[in-house]
Amino acid sequence: MTEQSIYRASVAEADLRPFMAQFPTGVSIVTSVTSGGEPIGMTCTSLCSVSLHPPVLLVSMRAASPTLDALLHSGIFSLNLLNRAAQEAAMLFASGAPDRFSRVRWRQPFDNCGPHLFRDACAAADCRVIDRKSVGDHAVVFGEVTRVTSLTDEPPLLYGLRRYAAWTVN
Repeated sequence: MTEQSIYRASVAEADLRPFMAQFPTGVSIVTSVTSGGEPIGMTCTSLCSVSLHPPVLLVSMRAASPTLDALLHSGIFSLNLLNRAAQEAAMLFASGAPDRFSRVRWRQPFDNCGPHLFRDACAAADCRVIDRKSVGDHAVVFGEVTRVTSLTDEPPLLYGLRRYAAWTVN
């Protein structure tokens, strides 16, 4: 194999999907509430820690997402980090099914942040929206973490190479 055949580059717009498929990441479900008080949420693998002082996370969401609209309107959201047994929940919340919350176990925190998926998540971070930036077809939302709740000792669920996997603990 020649060096040229290994390094193929395109001058056309880059498709990041195959590139990012090579980067395994944790899986989360972002939840919030609609203006009518109904739970809403979506699967999200685009998140990261921004700052420890103050504690700030960011999530990247499709600009046309109903969850994004609800989160921006309410000013709050929860980030549920999924455990290794939550592949079904991850696929459900990625599907767009309207009855998602009737098919999972969840509870609403007392201070009306986003719902916690207590059976499917390792932990949940409750956040207050502090900023939003539009980037291409997505919005990056910055949330100041107001509380972290540990829900289980189960290892996290991962996603990479277009499939789910469990973190193995030796």
